[in-house]
Amino acid sequence: QVQLVESGGGLVQPGGSLRLSCAASGSIASIMMGWYRQAPGKQRELVATITSGGGSNYADAVKGRFTISRDNAKNSVYLQMNSLKPEDTAVYYCRAGVFRVSWGQGTQVIVSS
Repeated sequence: QVQLVESGGGLVQPGGSLRLSCAASGSIASIMMGWYRQAPGKQRELVATITSGGGSNYADAVKGRFTISRDNAKNSVYLQMNSLKPEDTAVYYCRAGVFRVSWGQGTQVIVSS
């Protein structure tokens, strides 16, 4: 299992943008990767996934606004977040794997004016 570290969270205005990064301790070239989020009082939910081949899937709430990408040479996964809304406020977690899963510690995103 790889170790994951998220970064890039912070406080942004509604309509703003943020780019989250997930750095893995080892190769992720053959691993399904994903971003999840957990808002206060809610369960953790899927944001986006990306396959080893680069195919992506998004939650309906973020389609057209968020883009997941990966750079296997850097053992990293990214989440570009545009047109942010207050309801995007959550702790965002990086996930590696499907059957054997690794999670990062999370990075806080707050969207507020």
